[in-house]
Amino acid sequence: MLGSEIVYDVAVVGGGHAGCEAALAVAGIGLRVIIFAINLDSIAFMPCNPNIGGSSKGHLVREIDALGGQMAKNIDKTFIQSRMLNCGKGPAVYSLRAQADKARYSAEMKRTLEECGVHIRQSEIVDILFDKDSVCGIVSETGVKYLCKAVVLCSGTYLNARCLCGEISHATGPNGLRAAHGLSSAFERLGIRMMRFKTGTPARIDKRSIDFSKLEIQPGDIPIEPFSFDTDPRLIQREQIPCYFTYTNENTHRIIRENLHRSPMYSGEIKGTGARYCPSIEDKIVRFSDKERHQLFVEPEGENSGEMYISGMSTSMPEDVQVAMYCSLPGFEQCRITRPGYAIEYDCIDATQLTPSLMFKTLPGLFSAGQLNGSSGYEEAAAQGIVAGINAALYVKEKPSIIISRSEGYIGVLIDDLVTKGVNEPYRMLTSRAEYRLLLRQDNADQRLMYIGYEVGLVNVSRYNRLLEKMEHIRIEIDRVKKVVVAPGEKLNILLTQKNSSPIITGVYMAELIRRPELDYFVLAPFDPNRPDLSVEISSQVNIQIKYEGYINRQLLHVEQFKKAENKILPEDLDYLSINGLRIEARQKLAAIRPINFGQASRITGVSPADLSVLAVYLTARNI
Repeated sequence: MLGSEIVYDVAVVGGGHAGCEAALAVAGIGLRVIIFAINLDSIAFMPCNPNIGGSSKGHLVREIDALGGQMAKNIDKTFIQSRMLNCGKGPAVYSLRAQADKARYSAEMKRTLEECGVHIRQSEIVDILFDKDSVCGIVSETGVKYLCKAVVLCSGTYLNARCLCGEISHATGPNGLRAAHGLSSAFERLGIRMMRFKTGTPARIDKRSIDFSKLEIQPGDIPIEPFSFDTDPRLIQREQIPCYFTYTNENTHRIIRENLHRSPMYSGEIKGTGARYCPSIEDKIVRFSDKERHQLFVEPEGENSGEMYISGMSTSMPEDVQVAMYCSLPGFEQCRITRPGYAIEYDCIDATQLTPSLMFKTLPGLFSAGQLNGSSGYEEAAAQGIVAGINAALYVKEKPSIIISRSEGYIGVLIDDLVTKGVNEPYRMLTSRAEYRLLLRQDNADQRLMYIGYEVGLVNVSRYNRLLEKMEHIRIEIDRVKKVVVAPGEKLNILLTQKNSSPIITGVYMAELIRRPELDYFVLAPFDPNRPDLSVEISSQVNIQIKYEGYINRQLLHVEQFKKAENKILPEDLDYLSINGLRIEARQKLAAIRPINFGQASRITGVSPADLSVLAVYLTARNI
C-alpha cells in the first residue's frame, strides 16, 4: 500500500451472486482479489425469492459446481426444503430447486469468501482507471485508488436504482439498501451503452397472521438430492420446512383492476422494461384477463424467520391496495404485511458490447457479469460471475480465455444469447433456449464441464480423478448391460404385463428392455443377477444413457455440424462494411457484434441465411 493506493490483481465490484463467484474463482486460481459491496451485510443477498435452482436454473447451479464454483455447495449447507421439478417429463428438463434460509445463505457465503482469502471491502466504487487502453484500477467514493490489472463489474440492480411502491419513489437499491450512482457516470464517459430495466418483488407476510389450514401444503422430496456433485446425500437428509400454495380469486382481481391507475407500471411512472417471464400480479391480471385465478406459492424466508414470501404476487401497487389484495386471498384474511412489495428500476448495459469471455471489446481488462448484463435471477448472475472471474484471472496471467459453447452447457447458451443477440428485457434462462438440452442435462454437468474447472485450477486432482473413475464405472456397466441377454420367464412376463409392456417369448438384450418407455434399469434389477453394486448416481447415468441412446446420438450428430461452424474463426479485423452482397443491416450488425466465429455470426439477429452464404463465399475466396 502506497498512500491512498492499494494494489491487487483483480477487483470485483459488487458482492451479489455474480460477484461472489467471480471473486472466489480469482482467488481459487491463486491471484490477489478484493470484492466491494455497498453493504457487507448484503453479500450473496437474496432480495427476492428465497430459493436456488428451479426449471433450467438448476442446470446452471450444477454447471457452476462442475466448474468449481460455490453456489451448489452453499445451498446444500443452508436449504430448508428441496424438490425436483418436472419429474413428469423427461430427464432433460429435470431441475432441482431448494428453498434457502436467506440469512444463513448470505452468512455462509461471506464466511467462504473470508476463508478463501478474498479481501472484502464495504464501499461504493465510482470510477474506473485506465492506463492507455487497459484497465489499471478503480476509485472508491472516498477517493482511494485500488490498482489492479482487471476489474469485474457485478453491480446487480444497484446502479441509479429507485424503488417504487404506488405513488412513493425512493432512490434506493433492493430492500432499502443504498443505491450506487457513481459508476453510471463513469460508463457514460467510457462510451458504454446503457439500458434501463425493471424488476419487482412481492410483499412479505407475518406467518403468525396466516391461516395455514386454508392453504395446500407442499412438502419436500424424500430422499433429498444434493446440488453439488461433492455433497454426500447421506449428510443432508433432514426434516424439511413445508411450503404452501393458494390462489387469487375474482375479488383479488377486482381490487387490482379498480386500482390500476395507481400502479406506477400503468401510470407511466416506471420507464424501465420488466421481465416477460416474471410479471407482476397487476400485469398478469391485465395480460391474462380470461384466467379466473393465478397460483401463488407461500414460502418461508428462513428456518427461524417469521416472514413468508408470496411467490407469484410481485407488485408495486400502493400499500393500502396491497393490504386489500393480500387479505382477499384464502388464509390471508387477517394477514399482516411486514414488508410491502415494490418495483425497482436500475441501469444495466447492452451486453453485445462484450466478447463471449464477458470482457468489453473496446476496454481490455474490464469484465461484466450478472444483472448488469441484462439478465435476471441469482443463478444466471452466478453463472456469468464464475466465467467472468475465471477469464479475468486468465487475462491477468496472459492466458487464453475459456468460452463455454452452446453445445457444452446452459452457461454457454446464456452468455451467447446475451452477447450475440442482446436483450430488450431482463433475460431469464429457459430449457427451451437450449438446442441440445438432451445432452445438457443437470445430472451430467460434471461430465460436461469439470474438465474446464480442472484445467484452470478450480477443481483439484482428487475431485477430478473421482469424476474419471465415475465415468469409467458408467462406461463399463453400459457395455456389460448391452451384452446381457434376458430369457423369457413367468416372473418377467408378469412384470411386463403389470407395466403395460408386451411380454417376450424369446431372449432379448437387457438394453432393449430398458429402452421400453414403461421400464428402466432399476425395475429390471431382479432379472440381472450379475449386476454390480453401484451407487444411485452411477446407476441413474447408466439408465439414462441406455434409454435415450438413439436420441442422444442424433443430437451428437447435430453438435458435430454445430462445431464445424464454431471452429471457423473470423478475423478480428474483418471489414464487414466493405463486403459486397451483404445487406446493410447485416453489415452493421456484424460490424457491431464482431463475432469470433461463423457460428456466432449465424446467431446474430438481423443476419439472414443469404447473408451467411455471402460471408462464406467471401471468406473462401480469400482463403480465410
